[in-house]
Amino acid sequence: MADAQATSDQPDGPLSGLRVVLLSPTQPGIQAGQLLADFGAEVIHIERPGGSPLRDQPAWPFWARGSRSIELDLRDPADNQVARDLAIGSDVVIETFRPGVADRLGLGYAELSQTNPGLVFASITGFGRTGPYASLQGYEGVIMAKTGVLWQVQNMAGGGRPALPSALYGSFPATQLALQGILAALIEREDSGLGQQVETSVAQGITVHDTFGWYARVIAERFGGGFTQAPLTQGGVPTGGLSFRLLIALTADGHWLQFSQVVDRLFRAMMNMLDLGWMLTDEEWGGAPNFDEQDKREAFWERLLLAVNAKPLAEWQRLFDEDPNVWAETFRRGSEALDHPQTVWNKMVVDIADPERGLVTQPAAVVRMDGTPAQLGVPAPRRDEHGLQLRALATAGPTGKLAEPPTPARAEPVALTAQPAALAGLTVLELGTYYAAPFGATLMADYGARVIKIEEPGGDPMRDMLPFPDVAGIKALLGKQSIAVDIASDAGREIVYDLARNADIVLQSFRAGVAERLGLDAASLQAVNPNLIYLTAPGYGEDGPCGHRPAYAPTIGAAVGLVDRNSNKLITVGQQLDLAAIKRQAVALMSGVMGVGNADGYAAVTAGTALTLGLLARRRGHGAQTMLTTMLSTATHALSEEMVRYPGRGAAPTADDELYGIGPLYRLYEASEGWVFLAAAQQHEWLRLAAALAGSGELAVDLAADSRFDSVSSRQANAAALIEALSAVFRTRSAAEWESLLRTADVAGVEVMTGPVEANFLDEGSVGQLSGFSATCVHPTLDEMPRLAPLVRFSRSATVAGNPCAVGEHTLMILRELGYPEDRISALLAAKVVIDF
Repeated sequence: MADAQATSDQPDGPLSGLRVVLLSPTQPGIQAGQLLADFGAEVIHIERPGGSPLRDQPAWPFWARGSRSIELDLRDPADNQVARDLAIGSDVVIETFRPGVADRLGLGYAELSQTNPGLVFASITGFGRTGPYASLQGYEGVIMAKTGVLWQVQNMAGGGRPALPSALYGSFPATQLALQGILAALIEREDSGLGQQVETSVAQGITVHDTFGWYARVIAERFGGGFTQAPLTQGGVPTGGLSFRLLIALTADGHWLQFSQVVDRLFRAMMNMLDLGWMLTDEEWGGAPNFDEQDKREAFWERLLLAVNAKPLAEWQRLFDEDPNVWAETFRRGSEALDHPQTVWNKMVVDIADPERGLVTQPAAVVRMDGTPAQLGVPAPRRDEHGLQLRALATAGPTGKLAEPPTPARAEPVALTAQPAALAGLTVLELGTYYAAPFGATLMADYGARVIKIEEPGGDPMRDMLPFPDVAGIKALLGKQSIAVDIASDAGREIVYDLARNADIVLQSFRAGVAERLGLDAASLQAVNPNLIYLTAPGYGEDGPCGHRPAYAPTIGAAVGLVDRNSNKLITVGQQLDLAAIKRQAVALMSGVMGVGNADGYAAVTAGTALTLGLLARRRGHGAQTMLTTMLSTATHALSEEMVRYPGRGAAPTADDELYGIGPLYRLYEASEGWVFLAAAQQHEWLRLAAALAGSGELAVDLAADSRFDSVSSRQANAAALIEALSAVFRTRSAAEWESLLRTADVAGVEVMTGPVEANFLDEGSVGQLSGFSATCVHPTLDEMPRLAPLVRFSRSATVAGNPCAVGEHTLMILRELGYPEDRISALLAAKVVIDF
């Protein structure tokens, strides 16, 4: 692996000339800055005196690479003025404070934009700016508690109580959503000359992981007994055939495998490899792998588990090499994903020399841009490394204000009588199926782009993943126009070429070699439109050792170590287990790899970022190019706390073996009724917590007076004792009572809500509904139904909460737009080259 070096002969990054100021002590903000720095922006990280708390994290050299550091006390008038000058002179500000804090510091959008109307100001909050939890501290665990995540992953801890996963299900998606808002606003600014505020939340970030639970709940409530929404497992047995298609099983020599066989063709191949193909035609097992009776499901599941358990890993891998339609990943641990042969092949891992840590192995940029590659090689800064320079820069202008940053020429600001969406007038052509890439295009539709989904005549197979037609696909179909085309035919290919002539960007997510075989690869489509951007967003890659393999969310989750990040005790290697133990462990692994957070959600939201980045690069004069992002590479960024290596690297913050929490002050506690999640790890939070407990009436307890707990170091040394003391305290009241008492004291202690997660965004009175996270749409056959509101809000540009599309709903309209005469359209319909709704 070659070291990354920043060299003068590299082409300018697509974001070169942009200046970004980070006002963020939390991971979502700094990780957003990382991508902007990777692609050429000057990123200035304003740290508190003593340095950012993130410096204590093992992933700091990854998150902060390429940025500049200045330490400022924002409550000191002189330092605050320096921060104001830097922010006013920037193109982008990213802040992750609680709502209102930036404004009180004089660093809010309303004040800064008066001097710099071109400023794009991004805010990432915990729960948004409205609703009952807007002022609550935005800790990931708190947000997961209030949205039902902790109960939904209970099987990781054996069931019966909530559990805390260590993977950040909301923060990384919130990073990507904020980036999309920033990039879309910069695209719009190129025409208007005006900036705006964009905002999203960690709570909204969690929603990207739900592929079809929302609409399954809607249909179940609408049709009662005609359709039911089932949990992942019941009575320790998977409830649906999808769990058997995505089988988790143990080999004879004790290695866990995650299979990847969602479509019928792939599932038949797996059954044949297991020597169980006969079951698919046997009358006794009719309908496999879907069975209504639990006993039948369990019996079928046991046959699959025993078949896998009959051979060692090496034998299965030999069989996988013989049949590319059957594939299973082993469950990797720690940073092993950096060594995955496809990660190395894709050049998605890099070594950067760090002056304090030596050589740091880490993920490369999350997007590979062939025309404007990432600018890697500059390590994370030392504390206040650029303080003197930046303080001088802040007063460099003749009026004491920061000189204008070197941005490209843009239109003069104009008075807008209307406020169109940020991506209005741009067209995305979607060549993809399922969720991991297509939902990225759905996000573009929310920001105003026209998204034309090219579907096979039978439709995207995701539409039929649930027994109720279309329901599983609705979320990824929102806001799109569907044209149903036989893309394997010559006439169908010509239609795609005609669409490409008028498109701005293509999103393609086929397995390696498929696009080339169909004549729909980048070279073919850019031949008809040289100004076309082409983003490939598959599971593994466009070539290489695993590019031809089927990839679904659990497969990539296993490959990258998602389960290990959540609970490192769940993955055993070399252990021989009986069938009952295999079943218990498999259920726990299901919850860890797919319970809520999953590789589909991480990949989909990152595909949206890649699309907006490509569009901005072209708008800034870099022309068309090919791009690559993969589910695998995205997941290494999503699990970045583990994905770094260097001498002396410490452990990433991880929940205890029982998955109660990370230390005594970031933890689940059982109450007299329900459960409480507490987040009060900082000194000022501890003081507020201790005061609240000391003043809680006849049940009061004065923990602050206990010398074992009077400092951060003493609380760490006496963590077990503090857990015991707090456990006794929390058992004295209900979780709802504790939430009321602690929130009054401005302590993040909340009642843990039960799942499913979608209920806490969809149902009347839920946190999502009260926070304005839901809207309505109209389905072509199911009429009006709720949908998520667009996940990014803009202060000036509109967003579009579009409707889902039926297969081929827009076929005739689009063909007529292309200028096809009616007789040609009739001939295409008759030949079944196209299908009309």
